[in-house]
Amino acid sequence: MFGKVLIANRGEIALRILRTLRELGITAVSVYSDSDRDARFVLEADEAYRIGPPPAGESYLNQPAVIEAAIRSGSQALHPGYGFLAENADFADRVAAAGLTFIGPRPESMRLMGDKIAARKAAMAAGVPVVPGTPGPVRSLDGGKNFVAQHGLPVLVKAGGGGGGRGIRVVDDESNLGAALETASREAKTYFSNPDVYLERFYEGARHIEVQVAGDANGRVVAWGERDCSTQRRRQKLIEETPAPNLAAVDRAELLEAARRLAESAGYMSVGTVEFLYAGLGQFFFLEMNTRIQVEHTITEQVTGLDLIRESVRLASGEPAMTAIEPRGHSIEARINAEDPARGFQPGPGRLEIYREPGGQGVRIDSGVYQGFTIPGDYDSLISKLVVHAPDREQAIAKLLRALRGYHIEGVPSTIPLIYRIVDSAAFRAGEVKTDWLDAHLSEFVGSAQSDPVSGEPAADARAVDVEVNGKRFEVRLFDSAVPKAASVTRTPASARRGSRGSANQIVSPMRGTVLSISKSPGDSVDADERLVVIEAMKMENDVRASHAGRVKAVHVNVGETVETGELLLELEQ
Repeated sequence: MFGKVLIANRGEIALRILRTLRELGITAVSVYSDSDRDARFVLEADEAYRIGPPPAGESYLNQPAVIEAAIRSGSQALHPGYGFLAENADFADRVAAAGLTFIGPRPESMRLMGDKIAARKAAMAAGVPVVPGTPGPVRSLDGGKNFVAQHGLPVLVKAGGGGGGRGIRVVDDESNLGAALETASREAKTYFSNPDVYLERFYEGARHIEVQVAGDANGRVVAWGERDCSTQRRRQKLIEETPAPNLAAVDRAELLEAARRLAESAGYMSVGTVEFLYAGLGQFFFLEMNTRIQVEHTITEQVTGLDLIRESVRLASGEPAMTAIEPRGHSIEARINAEDPARGFQPGPGRLEIYREPGGQGVRIDSGVYQGFTIPGDYDSLISKLVVHAPDREQAIAKLLRALRGYHIEGVPSTIPLIYRIVDSAAFRAGEVKTDWLDAHLSEFVGSAQSDPVSGEPAADARAVDVEVNGKRFEVRLFDSAVPKAASVTRTPASARRGSRGSANQIVSPMRGTVLSISKSPGDSVDADERLVVIEAMKMENDVRASHAGRVKAVHVNVGETVETGELLLELEQ
């Protein structure tokens, strides 16, 4: 076992790893960027080292800085968590070259499974069914059209070198294929440094089911159960549960065996996850393998009694994989994000003026924040993970709803009201949610916009408001009345507040982020609601669109620049 381990990550997963290391008697070392100086994973670490400024490319993705901190601290090993460098095989090689142990799979397994096209071929060789797709990267529009002609629509454009819902576009109209290939390729290059994309047939009304696997140094691979991750918004998971509801026992057994067989054929060592598309009884297809700990690993821990971080450390130390695990009960995880669903899940970084978590039997909270902490806009929007465990699914749902009502968050928007409505819906209670369900029904669950990030005002067209009074949350529905407008409440003009929108001709940034693309130049004509700028914030691409038709008068930013909330991007003229 190791004496000192560096955690090459941030936020809740860094704190999660830190606590397990402490329980193992291992000294925990954190690294941090300037925006995380006061984060819990830094404050609670045995040692902490600054590795750079806020942009991830200059800190958490700065491989030399991370490795130098590990060497300087005297660490024997490095745990990457999830995201950032967790699935970077070149980084794993550099860690080994520095005389350190990478707590994760072997680089060759990471390369095989990290290349989605090669992983599909490996799955077929292992006798695991795959979704019909292109045999290699699609580098031209004609290549994409040929696939569509053969398989029909809709199709999925997917990043060849990534996962986590990034670099993915659904195409249900061939006229949109070119734009989908371009945007998915750009996003893939941004997140995975690999612009390659490929096409897969898109199965509507399917479920997303994944299997937790673990392999040891002796070549033995075990499967520790499945998770249903079908409650998604644009392929970003919101709620996960285990065991998967309404899954036939025969399909469960075959899914676990297929995942185990694929990981074994890849020589996989460490914990990992094999993801499948489940289209109905006897119909499942390999999607990808995540060669790291998953965000939703918590629910597998709740039903198995395992600590998957502990297991990853054990496996990296050469110890055998645990067998004879008997899952018990039902567990559900909900991701509480600093996002406003009514504004297209717009990220809302900022200071947590009030932050209170729920508790009680069977309730677990994994978070990296505290009251008074400022959630930075440079990374993902996760506030906390709410995890519940109960003897059966019905009790788990009741426990989750109770716990959601126990949160008190002020200062940033959150997904709590949306999560509550989803979990309380008839479709979720019946276990009938498919991957496309929430996108189709989102308008039924989204209430009013939470405070405007620029003006501070609620949305003008709001008709449902979530109100919290004395710690109790109520949904208040508003209706039009005959009260004259003159009797309405007078608000401070927007121009008197921070981040003013200015005139209708001034297009400002709704958030702090990085400019990924600018689609117009001075003199170009613009249609109403046309996309003008794409801003990346908290690992999400956000479109900034024209409020009305006109012509571009001036462009005030450049691609690659960091902009602040309310900063002027473009000016239009009628």
